[in-house]
Amino acid sequence: MSAWLLPDHIADVLPSEARHIEELRRGLLDTARSYGYELIMPPMLEYLDSLLTGAGEALNLQTFKLVDQLSGRTLGLRADTTQQAARIDAHLLNRPGIARLCYCGPVLHTQPDRPRATREPLQFGAEIYGHAGMEADVEALALALDCLRGAGVKDFSVDLADVRIVRHLCAGVMVDAAVLQRVHAALAAKDATELAQLTKNFPAPAREGLLAILQLYGDEKVLKEAEKALKATPAVRQVLQNLQYLTEQFTGVNFTFDLADLRGYAYYSGTRFAAYVPQASDALVRGGRYDEVGAVFGRNRPAAGFSLDIKQLVAVVPERPLKAAIRAPWAHDAALHALIAQLRQAGETVVCTLPGQDDRVDEFRCNRKLAQVDGQWTVQAL
Repeated sequence: MSAWLLPDHIADVLPSEARHIEELRRGLLDTARSYGYELIMPPMLEYLDSLLTGAGEALNLQTFKLVDQLSGRTLGLRADTTQQAARIDAHLLNRPGIARLCYCGPVLHTQPDRPRATREPLQFGAEIYGHAGMEADVEALALALDCLRGAGVKDFSVDLADVRIVRHLCAGVMVDAAVLQRVHAALAAKDATELAQLTKNFPAPAREGLLAILQLYGDEKVLKEAEKALKATPAVRQVLQNLQYLTEQFTGVNFTFDLADLRGYAYYSGTRFAAYVPQASDALVRGGRYDEVGAVFGRNRPAAGFSLDIKQLVAVVPERPLKAAIRAPWAHDAALHALIAQLRQAGETVVCTLPGQDDRVDEFRCNRKLAQVDGQWTVQAL
């Protein structure tokens, strides 16, 4: 086997793409900071029982595991950062009011989570803790959309759902967890035959409601249709009103709905959103409300947020032009060195051509050069 061969779905990131990713990372963090979100840096690995506790259990199969040589305990390499952010909010910060946290770092997956995905995403996310009202949902979505716009994403649509619809429909239904899990899978796959078989002994309102939501996807008309189709379950009405309220807070955004979408069901507790673009096979951003995420750390308080993979994002946004650079000769000249230092401190990129090398610079576009004219070093156009 060649020494340079990497594992499947693991890849080196070469200079041009790495530059683009880093520019996106900085822009996303600046956007989050403009909303008042503070940067945290959780560790790449933790004790497994901390990473997989509570809502983190859903990530068990996606988590790489190893043994800590110091303690003998099992460690996990994080597959998602939300659980760590919840631990920091609940256990370390323990603030009485609102906490706005953001993060950006690699996560590792044992399996790619979508076709052609990397197993080493660069995850950016933002979480707001401590507010149960819809204002937090609105802020999380607003920040997510501003992040996409800042990255240069255009023509995106936002799909909305709410896991409480299925919870309300199934409330009071006596069924074991395994059957309920199969119901969720049938809803996600829009498998009407399987769903009908699984719910044949459910109370009529629950069975009819679950079968109805398979067809409840599309534009804003879906909400009106849902009110009629699910009127036998009054608790659903407030959920639908919340979805309507969320859309009314934004202008110029194309909203769609899929009321049977249960991806992340064990993780989310309320409204969910996902942003799509035509050129990507899966959502660029996923987020919503997950109020129970901090409960296992002793602090069960409201939470909403989102995350995205910058490596996925960089593939669908326009390549950013290279910043023009300055080419300089290599010379033992104090005046030249002083000018180069001055230019670099001013934010310019100055690339020195080493002795015996040609003037080609692979990564940086040099449109100027340093030349000596009448004993003085000056910047000249190329």
